[in-house]
Amino acid sequence: MRYLRIITIILLLSPAAFAQDENEPRDQRRVSDLPQVSGDIKVDGNLDDVLWQQALHIALDYETRPGENISPPVKTDAYLMQNGSQLLVAFRAHDPEPDAIRAYLRDRDSAYNDDFVGIVLDTFNDERRAFEFFANPLGAQMDLIQDDVNGREDDSWDAIWSSAGRITDQGYTVEMAIPLSQLRFSRSEQDQLWGIDTIRFYPRTDRHRLSNNPLDRGVNCYLCQLEKIRGFSGIEPVRDLEIVPTLTGIRADSTDDPGVTPLVSGDIETELGLTARWGITPDLTLNLALNPDFSQVEADVAQLDVNNQFALFFPEKRPFFLEGADFFNSPIRAVFTRTIADPKVGLKLTGKHDKHTFGVFAADDEITNLLFPGAFGSDATTLDQSSQSLVGRYRRDFGDSSTVGAMFTGRSGDGYHNYVGGVDGRFRFKGTESIRFQYLRSDTQYPDSIVNDFDQPAGSFDGSALQVQYNHDSRNWFWYLSHRDFDPDFRADLGFVRRVNYDQQVAGLGRVWHGAEDDWWNRFRISGDWDITHDNLGRVIERELEGSVNLEGPMQSFIELGRMERQRLFNDVLFDEERWSFYGEFQPRGGLFFGLSASTGDSIDFANTQLGEETRWESDVRWNINKHLLMRWRNTTVKLDSLQGPNIFEAKLNDLRLTWQFNVRSFLRLVLQSQDVDRNQDQHVDTVDSKSRSLGSQLLYSYKVNPQTVLFVGYSDNQIENDDIARFTTTGRTLFIKLGYAWFPN
Repeated sequence: MRYLRIITIILLLSPAAFAQDENEPRDQRRVSDLPQVSGDIKVDGNLDDVLWQQALHIALDYETRPGENISPPVKTDAYLMQNGSQLLVAFRAHDPEPDAIRAYLRDRDSAYNDDFVGIVLDTFNDERRAFEFFANPLGAQMDLIQDDVNGREDDSWDAIWSSAGRITDQGYTVEMAIPLSQLRFSRSEQDQLWGIDTIRFYPRTDRHRLSNNPLDRGVNCYLCQLEKIRGFSGIEPVRDLEIVPTLTGIRADSTDDPGVTPLVSGDIETELGLTARWGITPDLTLNLALNPDFSQVEADVAQLDVNNQFALFFPEKRPFFLEGADFFNSPIRAVFTRTIADPKVGLKLTGKHDKHTFGVFAADDEITNLLFPGAFGSDATTLDQSSQSLVGRYRRDFGDSSTVGAMFTGRSGDGYHNYVGGVDGRFRFKGTESIRFQYLRSDTQYPDSIVNDFDQPAGSFDGSALQVQYNHDSRNWFWYLSHRDFDPDFRADLGFVRRVNYDQQVAGLGRVWHGAEDDWWNRFRISGDWDITHDNLGRVIERELEGSVNLEGPMQSFIELGRMERQRLFNDVLFDEERWSFYGEFQPRGGLFFGLSASTGDSIDFANTQLGEETRWESDVRWNINKHLLMRWRNTTVKLDSLQGPNIFEAKLNDLRLTWQFNVRSFLRLVLQSQDVDRNQDQHVDTVDSKSRSLGSQLLYSYKVNPQTVLFVGYSDNQIENDDIARFTTTGRTLFIKLGYAWFPN
């Protein structure tokens, strides 16, 4: 009942929120007519095609960051037109020092630190969701989804489009051809209005953001501030069917007893798969996958899994699940598609019509991954049995910026089921205020083996989860209040909820100062929050007070200093912790980035239920040695000492990646990942290895005509060393190849 009371209060407040939205002036922004031309252009980075003389010209007259709607330091011109099947975009980016342009050959979605230009398209003009297309001066592509409802920008989405760039004596030029079949928009015989932002990032001492739109920092939405273009009457995509057959070959060598039994050579296995994308209408898309290759090609970024309570999160990378992934976003991560590990068939339908947005997908998985959340930690296992999954999501837009929605997820198998359903919403009003909430209820039953092995409830059991947050975001001040309440028996097996059996209240406050045009610094912020968490028995399991100050300045630098005091309950002992933290990053020149995170102070040793003194530092170095060669090295080192003096453990993690980019379509990458953990056995209650080491390597060649027409060839292996294995011993070795071809029948 307490959940229903809170939701009722929110819904009673919502009419005021909607009224505020409706009364705001929405028709004062400039509207420009988009020309329709006949013919195509050659996308080569030269703006010498005569068709460009008919294009709409847009000047990027504002610097919105770090300056606040001031005159930009360089001149930029954008040109737009459409030919019935493509949106054609060009940029002429002037630069008084062409030699200072930062441009490297990059793989897709990797050029964010370079100079680049691009366009943001709110194709439904609903000021909630937009497509983003960017390219650096060499044509390297970046494409993203801007989700203004959930405040997320996601580059995992990949479209098929063309781009090219050229560096000239006056700066650089970029051309883009974006097929309308890659976009979603309303079908209409009349002219349509689309929100538009043309953007240039000009990174030098500062990273200047230039745009045709001034941005009001006192308004907590982005897409609601964009100018409009008018056109596209009667336009429908002409290439609305995409079929991608794939061929995957793999040979895996393994051993059941490393150090004793040598590797056994595996058989060469081949598998044919098929995925298809059908744009049924401009605003309705169907995706089908039959016997697909759902494996991801590139190794995840390594994470250190030592002295952790909860499961680690790794992002989704598989194309079928990335298509329309933002349709399933919600405040609680109730959908996490990496849970679906080995499906043989998948079907997805996503669409938007007027104020209605919806998505549904189903999959038949060969195995069943399970995550068991708790108040003090989580556990996981895999059932060697198939399961069927179904996810549905619906959202209704209100006013200019508010939404309400509903969600259902279900998964079932032999002696197992998990069903989750609920409602959510976001109400935005006054330009600075917003309220978000989500309520979910689950019904779960596990097989007897899971009940016994992982101490889970027997029979069918249910639970609820509630999350509510109020935010104030203005130019100089921000504050927030949040409440979370997760029952002990709540489960979201198709999501990523790793903690339950708690209720938490958080209150935060912050102040921002913006540097003037002639100041050496750009932005200064001070903030803090207080939170308290109880379990279902009413015990305080966490009470925390933390604060931080940060500063943005020259060489694109960012520095933050933080302090935290916390009480935390573990294994019926309430520990007092105090910690200091530091984070800093800067780019002394183009192609070189340094980042460092460090913290020191008290930390719980979860393996032995004692308080220790922890020192942690993480470093990140990205160095473009030349236009083709990129080196990235990430290191994490954690040392935990007993308060009595002796070392409890020291762990080091290294992730090194060397990439030779032949051109924007192909690269060769070497990945080396190592983890070293040394433990003081005298400081551990349970028997542990005094040393534990692992080393993994991967060599990957990639050639991409587009995100679907691809060739991958790779090799990987893994080695371990511990007290029983005196030297590094190979535990597995894999050779693989993958071919995919995107075919457009019409």
